[in-house]
Amino acid sequence: MNEGQEMEEHFSLLLEKLKEQQMAEFRELFLTLHIYEQGQFYQSIDEVDRKQIYSYLSPKELADMFDVIEEDNENMKDYIAEMRPSYAAEMLSEMYTDNAVDLLNMLDKSQKAKYLSLMSTEDAGEIKELLHYEDDTAGSIMTTEFVSIVANQTVRSAMYVLKNQADVAETIYYVYVVDQENHLVGVISLRDLIVNDDDTMIADVLSERVISVHVGDDQEDVAQTIRDYDFLALPVTDYDDHLLGIVTVDDIIDVIDDEAASDYSGLAGVNVEEVSENPIKAASKRLPWLITLLFLGMSTATLISHYEELVSEASILAVFISLITGTAGNAGTQSLAVAVRRLAVADEKDNNFGRLIISEVLTGLVTGAVTGVAIFIVVGIWQHNFPLGFVIGMAMLCAITVANLAGSLIPMLMDKLGFDPAVASGPFITTLSDLTSVLIYFNIASLFMQYFV
Repeated sequence: MNEGQEMEEHFSLLLEKLKEQQMAEFRELFLTLHIYEQGQFYQSIDEVDRKQIYSYLSPKELADMFDVIEEDNENMKDYIAEMRPSYAAEMLSEMYTDNAVDLLNMLDKSQKAKYLSLMSTEDAGEIKELLHYEDDTAGSIMTTEFVSIVANQTVRSAMYVLKNQADVAETIYYVYVVDQENHLVGVISLRDLIVNDDDTMIADVLSERVISVHVGDDQEDVAQTIRDYDFLALPVTDYDDHLLGIVTVDDIIDVIDDEAASDYSGLAGVNVEEVSENPIKAASKRLPWLITLLFLGMSTATLISHYEELVSEASILAVFISLITGTAGNAGTQSLAVAVRRLAVADEKDNNFGRLIISEVLTGLVTGAVTGVAIFIVVGIWQHNFPLGFVIGMAMLCAITVANLAGSLIPMLMDKLGFDPAVASGPFITTLSDLTSVLIYFNIASLFMQYFV
């Protein structure tokens, strides 16, 4: 029996105990599961059974599970609404602060106020501090549950502080050192605390070179910093270098996932995270972009009609329109994907606008030349007309080069202007490449008309 089948049987047994209202047996089985598996079971059952769980589990036990459920789950608001308000408020208080904030941000203002009013003043205050930070910033994803110590204490006393705060801290692998005014002055790892003598002063073993981020920094920049330095957590400070919180690697994984989905949505021209089983609803989300592209495509059709006389003189030209536009569109989409990725991972010092453009243009020339030579030979042999093959090959070379230029230039310009470069989606670049390819193709054909007709 494989692991999936074992888990399925475990879930079936859990559901049976739940429906038979065997609380002790259910709790024993449920709490032996990994927290992630608890969340999977919870999300697989209906509202009636979930309400039964609320009477079997404490708010703390449910909070541990909710900490690992994806916060972008569209049912999270419904889950909260199913609970008694006082139970939900206590569960939110028991969650890690950053996760509780993410959950509250899904609710409207009146619901937020209701749950905050049912919490203790201390818990509500910690959550309110994070609620006012702008979305997608370090402040919005940080947690205030961390361990901090001062420099003028011993390793022994620092370990005492760590043991007392470990059960509420989101991570204990880094302990941050602050002064009397809560300025961040250093960091010490759990390993350093363990290997040093108890009487050693923290000031003698701390690292003063602390990499931190500002509370208003974009979450993408925070993710980049954690990735570059291989940190498990990163301190967040204000303008005066006061330690406000930390961003942990599990939150950064969510950020990377969200940003990747956002970029892919931009490249595809559709929200890939919004999965709807209702065809009407799904179509309504996609139609605006498709209609926009339809009108852009009309400009290509209009341009082709402008060369109607040329096509009537050499009808063979019509055969290769889709070949050239399709290939150029594919090249433009490749260039777009590479440019967006480079912009996402490049350091500020490495983000040389001109070098990236030149690189993509040269790439376009090489790929265009190879493709052009190949199609020149194929068309020349197939149509027994090498001048026509030359026209198609030259058009292919120029169209691919221009498409590469557009695919890299547009997202880079958008980045320079402060917009998300992924908005320059694949369908848009493809439609733009169609327009430029047709223009290039027919102008080259008109120049060499006398040689292949």
